[in-house]
Amino acid sequence: METMHKSSLYKAVMLALTTTALVACGSDDDNDKKSADTAKNPSSISKVAALTANTSCTNGGHLVHSGIDDNGNGVLDDNEIDDTVEVCDGQDGSDGKDAYTPLVSFAEVALPTDDSAKRDLQTTTSVTIDGVAQTVSYTRLMATGDKGNGETFGLSKDVSGAVIQFEDASDYLCNGTNDGVGSGLDYVSILQKHDKLWMVAQFECQVGSMYSAELEQTAEGVLSVKADSLKFVDQSNDFGGFVHCAGQTTPWQSHLGSEEYEPDANEFETALITDGQPLTGNKYTDETALYWSTTAERATGFNAAKEAGIQRMSPYFYGWTPEVTVEDAAGNTTYTKHYAMGRFSHELAYVMPDQRTVYMSDDGTNVGLFMFVADAAMDLSAGTLYAAKWIQTSDAKGGRAEIDWVNLGHTDNATVRNVINKDLNFSDVFDTESPSTDHTCPTAGFHYYKYANECLKVADVDGSGAVDAVDEVIASRLEARRYAAIKGATLEFRKEEGITFDADHSKLYVAMSSIEYGMESYAKRGDTSKTYYDDGGPDDIRLPYNACGAVYAMDVTPGMKDTSNTAINSRMVVSNMNAVITGTPDSSVTGNSCDVNGISNPDNVAYLQGSDTLVIGEDTGQHENNMVWAYNVVNGELTRIATTPLDAETTSPFWHDINGFGYMTLVSQHPLDGVDGVSEADKQSNVGVIGPMDLSALKK
Repeated sequence: METMHKSSLYKAVMLALTTTALVACGSDDDNDKKSADTAKNPSSISKVAALTANTSCTNGGHLVHSGIDDNGNGVLDDNEIDDTVEVCDGQDGSDGKDAYTPLVSFAEVALPTDDSAKRDLQTTTSVTIDGVAQTVSYTRLMATGDKGNGETFGLSKDVSGAVIQFEDASDYLCNGTNDGVGSGLDYVSILQKHDKLWMVAQFECQVGSMYSAELEQTAEGVLSVKADSLKFVDQSNDFGGFVHCAGQTTPWQSHLGSEEYEPDANEFETALITDGQPLTGNKYTDETALYWSTTAERATGFNAAKEAGIQRMSPYFYGWTPEVTVEDAAGNTTYTKHYAMGRFSHELAYVMPDQRTVYMSDDGTNVGLFMFVADAAMDLSAGTLYAAKWIQTSDAKGGRAEIDWVNLGHTDNATVRNVINKDLNFSDVFDTESPSTDHTCPTAGFHYYKYANECLKVADVDGSGAVDAVDEVIASRLEARRYAAIKGATLEFRKEEGITFDADHSKLYVAMSSIEYGMESYAKRGDTSKTYYDDGGPDDIRLPYNACGAVYAMDVTPGMKDTSNTAINSRMVVSNMNAVITGTPDSSVTGNSCDVNGISNPDNVAYLQGSDTLVIGEDTGQHENNMVWAYNVVNGELTRIATTPLDAETTSPFWHDINGFGYMTLVSQHPLDGVDGVSEADKQSNVGVIGPMDLSALKK
């Protein structure tokens, strides 16, 4: 039995009351629906009992029991109790002293108002934890172009490991501010392996490089990159890297990355094979072909090199979840793509504390939300993929919905990897036909895919001579978004971004950059004459347009079943989704179209366990300077804790507890890109940490 003390009383009791309220509250219609659904998805429920004084709680307290309401009677019976926590009372305080006081607060960063402040990275200078103020600062670790150990941080290389150079013979550096195609440095993990510290950095360019380095930590907690430890991470065994976006340091201390904006395989095949074009005409896809070109081919010009390289690649090489593991004390790494987790526009794959359940955001327009449940902890090579179904219950304040999960089947990496080669085409995965004008398919057995105006039927993908369950599951991974839509999942989300888990309140958070397009109802940015984002689709999500976006919370509910009424083999499945904070359109401050005292196009999010604090970063053109916020999930207070230079996106906020010191990583991506008179050095993407800080009070 766990024993908690007075600082945790508020959280534990509020969690119990909130869980009970989910069962007891709501309209008559809501309660009728809950009763009908109880057998399908039993609710998590809690109850609180008095605790007399004992050796561990000398002033008495409360027993907080929790479990699953298996019989659906709305009461936690004794045989349903899964967990009990002792919450100890402290000594009686004076009247008026019992109001909630945040355990963590940050000194606010002022809104930049002059040119100097707008061009600088500004970060909080103080954090107060459990009443004790601590001075903190930003320490830069690396910037694109930094050199060491014969390597250059962010330099792009081809499949043979040769350096890619621009046509003027300068190095193809992925910094987001030169002529390369991409945004620059994105996510940087810090790993604790083999009694050492490591960082693994991934780059958001079409040729998606990765680098690693060893970190050193002083007795005072200051971090730095060890001299001559920089290494290039070779990805050639799994077709190279591609538009690496957000990521996570997994619970087992590996780097879990992403490949965003996967090439559309139907468009790829149509351009190169059906129409016989030398390139696809999509500059992003065509730029990726440089990875497959040779130095000699690039010497004849980029266009010729791309035409040669694209003949050696398949769109199915990209759009996966890669994992990097530091294998030994020398810093050698292995690189693996997890094909079992599905192919789409991966923003982030976030592993839950059970080390099996993974939530994956899909960045784009009319996209899905996915969950992967691995067969074994710490091993993402095999498992079952699910896609979310949004069942709307409110359109107020960013909206609210129940979430069901559509099972897309079980497979492993090898089964999918075995069919991927340069000759794999979209027509090998799906048979197609043109839809009718009423958005139906002329031939039985075909399914209408609204978001590309296609009629689809799974083909004999593995070439066995028959379309069977193996073909279905391979198609579900190669074309996860299309397959999910066919099976009835919701494909109307708009630019899903970061994900994080709050163990204090058992909630998952996901950022939605904007509420528009498919998330509206037959409209585009409020214009109801533009209905094409919903024409022919289910119109599951029907929300008012909000260009500034929102962050949603989802309750983890053990005992969930999928839409076929089959139990999901995880106790960390979310059952609902509701906006907890939204941005507000406001152009009263010059250069801004969202309220400068609120969020705008939220991107990466990171929860600091034990603190009630959710960090929210931005990727926005609607704030003149992108900002990072600390949002208190209990009282709703929002504090600006960082601003990046003009034109810079904030990426990579992630909390780390290392040898008794706490840090938050932060990347300033493509700073000052459009600002004249700025040195190239000032335009480099860079990563650093805010800290060090003593987080020990959060573990009580």
